[in-house]
Amino acid sequence: MALSEEECSTAKASSSSPASSSATVSSQGVNYLAKCVLRGSAILQVAYGHLRSPSSLDVVFGKETSIELVIIGEDGIATSVCEQTVFGTIKDLAILPWNEKVYGQNTQMPGKDLLVVISDSGKLSFLTFCNEMHRFFPVDHIQLSDPGNARDQIGRMLAVDSTGRFIATSAYEDRLAFFSLSMSGDDIIDKKIFYPPENEGSGSSTRNAQRISVRGTIWSMCFVSKDPIQTNKEHNPVLAIVLNRKGNTLNELVLLGWNLSEHAVYILSQYLEAGPLAHSIVEVPHSCGYALLFRVGDALLMDLRDARNPHCVYRTTLDFSVHTPEEHICVEELCTAHEFDDDGLFNVAACALLQLSDYDPMCIDGESGSGKTTCKHVCSFSWEPKSDRCPRIIFCLDTGEFYMIDVSFDSDGPKVNISDCLYRSQPCKSLLWVDGGFLVAIVEMGDGLVLKVENEKLIYKSPVQNIAPILDMSIVNYHGEKHDKMFACCGVAPEGSLRIIRSGISVEKLLRTAPIYQGISGTWTVQMKFTNSYHSFLVLSFVEETRVLSVGLSFTDVTDSVGFQPDVCTLACGLVADGQLVQIHQNAVRLCLPTKAAHSEGIIMSSPVCTTWSPDNMSISLGAVGQSLIVVSTSNPYFLFILGVRSLSAYNYEIYELQHVRLQYELSCISIPQKHLEMRHLSSNVNLVDVGGAVPPVGVGMGITFVIGTHKPSVEILSFAPEGLRVLGAGTISLTTTMETAISGCIPQDVRLVLVDQFYILAGLRNGMLLRFEWPSAFAPSSELCLRSSIPFPGKVENFLLNTKLNSFGSETCSVNMGEKDGLPVTLQLIATRRIGITPVFLVPLSDSLDADIIALSDRPWLLHTARHSLSYTSISFQPSTHATPVCSVECPKGILFVAENSLHL
Repeated sequence: MALSEEECSTAKASSSSPASSSATVSSQGVNYLAKCVLRGSAILQVAYGHLRSPSSLDVVFGKETSIELVIIGEDGIATSVCEQTVFGTIKDLAILPWNEKVYGQNTQMPGKDLLVVISDSGKLSFLTFCNEMHRFFPVDHIQLSDPGNARDQIGRMLAVDSTGRFIATSAYEDRLAFFSLSMSGDDIIDKKIFYPPENEGSGSSTRNAQRISVRGTIWSMCFVSKDPIQTNKEHNPVLAIVLNRKGNTLNELVLLGWNLSEHAVYILSQYLEAGPLAHSIVEVPHSCGYALLFRVGDALLMDLRDARNPHCVYRTTLDFSVHTPEEHICVEELCTAHEFDDDGLFNVAACALLQLSDYDPMCIDGESGSGKTTCKHVCSFSWEPKSDRCPRIIFCLDTGEFYMIDVSFDSDGPKVNISDCLYRSQPCKSLLWVDGGFLVAIVEMGDGLVLKVENEKLIYKSPVQNIAPILDMSIVNYHGEKHDKMFACCGVAPEGSLRIIRSGISVEKLLRTAPIYQGISGTWTVQMKFTNSYHSFLVLSFVEETRVLSVGLSFTDVTDSVGFQPDVCTLACGLVADGQLVQIHQNAVRLCLPTKAAHSEGIIMSSPVCTTWSPDNMSISLGAVGQSLIVVSTSNPYFLFILGVRSLSAYNYEIYELQHVRLQYELSCISIPQKHLEMRHLSSNVNLVDVGGAVPPVGVGMGITFVIGTHKPSVEILSFAPEGLRVLGAGTISLTTTMETAISGCIPQDVRLVLVDQFYILAGLRNGMLLRFEWPSAFAPSSELCLRSSIPFPGKVENFLLNTKLNSFGSETCSVNMGEKDGLPVTLQLIATRRIGITPVFLVPLSDSLDADIIALSDRPWLLHTARHSLSYTSISFQPSTHATPVCSVECPKGILFVAENSLHL
């Protein structure tokens, strides 16, 4: 394990002299850096509470050395909110519920539960979730013992009082500690006591008797709640523990009481009954003194209201001889692709490609083994949340069978009802019943399950991935992929699987909607003004519908106030000028002026102002919106239209045609950079981008530049200036395999002009390949040549558009002679190809600048970013997504909205 800086400094300070210190460092100062390639996925503890807010329903997974916060969606899918590493190995964790009487004076966490954690560091830690930092932060640390795992060191098991007033923690054997809580001062701990006392001597017979009475292994423990009326009079807590005394074959139930006024712990009673071995005790919620004692083969309902006279009021056998459902095997689960990253950031588990359905023939402990016991026992259980009147518990037996027990109380005493078998799977280590009727079932060495209680049955909903244990692995590097993959043999029979582990970077999942967004065809975020730092609207396009949502604390539907036509599929949209939004659909181009109901900077009118333009007897197939320019194309016949916007009067605008050209080939995509290139000698009011040390190629920046992809297939860069439309460069796409056969599907799906160390054209193809073109070196002029270039629009862009002549060109005459040195159009050179999937590649810049990072969507999302004056490709550890768009708001300045599995993921 790597030494911390504090440990290193302590070691140096302990040396007697600088010389000895140097000698020590040189001889023994070898430090090791341990890099976590893959975080553990084995879930050892589960908890449930209101951690992010008083209304949030959060699940916590304890994963040995990390804590993961998870939410269960309405579709039953477990979505990770965040995961963070902790120092040490987690031994147990629990939720400390909010109690207004105890924590009412704390204004930093009103109504929020705390997470209590104990680890081999020897500390009892109280954690709260910070929404601003998106992680857990410590409220207080209590040192229980020295770091380590000694059997008599306190810090093995936790028990929390249902009212949030008391906490108990135990060692493996012989020792316990009690804590009462209060937030009246700076410390969360009001009182504490260790039992037996740490300074206990051998002279007191009473103390020795007490020490003997708890000597043994503590198997389980829980607090016993009292009647609220009695609690107001007496606050002394009662703790029930299942204790195995050394040399005894049976475990006994011991009730301990903490007398707060005397500051002493006493044994109130002991319960031992001949029969099966007791192993777990759990309080019945809202029962004021009842608990379930689970033993091997049966379960007892114990009446502990009188702590000095515990007795059993109901007994049930666990040997149910009823028909049980078949074990669940889900084929779809095996086909879900997941990944892991190589930077210590947990992502999602790999695809279970092969399930080892047969039992290991060498396994002697399976059902076919001769050593199988005939007595069943409960291996995990969970109470229904918020079941005040009739508490219900679901438990799992060591055979994998799930049952439910209803406990009711009336004048005749408690009533117990046991259900038929609800479900059957592998034996579960932990169960967690959460709101919405979902049950999280954690399997020790296999994938967990999310089940839902429906009609007195459990229905499978989704898996909880777990790759542990990894028994063998092999690294494979596909030729030309430049990305290693690791194949790992995971799990044990019958849950064994072969999985793929890839490198990648993680994303923090802030929000996931219900799967109600079927048929999304496009997503865009739009500003109200070019100078705005944050996005104003989120546009969602469906097959036959368009919705506009406001971006903020909540996404509110403002389609009617914006003015977009709601009953069409939007092909493209954007901001053409401040306060002027454009929607492009199959039949028309629509210019809208939103009202103040949609945005604070909208027009002061009851309804938005809208105007449209449409081509004569043609349908629009593609479109793009840039600053002061709109570009659309049609199919059959193939035309490219350049459109502008001009003001006729106040709130009265017109979309008019600047130029149109007939094309030889149909267009497949159009991209307009959102910022024009900056010419250093000119101070202009248009939205510019600083190209830094890079020099634009000939023609680029001398007009409004945009990029198209064609069905030829090819990519072309065009420029629109007062002289008309011209082609600056073109690159034909013709790819072959190593066997000299043509690669099909090379039509561009998306194209972008990007700036790294120089200007490139990125093209994502429909066959899952990503291409990069550059200008020939002869056409990348020097900075002196760039400074001599005359820009055709010294004022606003709108001014030169208004003076542009309306011309119609054939595609053969699109290239306008720019001078004897121009030689346009140039032939773009293909310098790099890479296959990132088999589905069409969409390119999503994360900002408007040309050097912005880009997300490439295909089979899985990739991040393209600048690295060492080139482009670096890194896999994003997120599920396959059909669409994505950056979302920048005050609350989420670096958000990304993914569309996956009919849900929106922020």
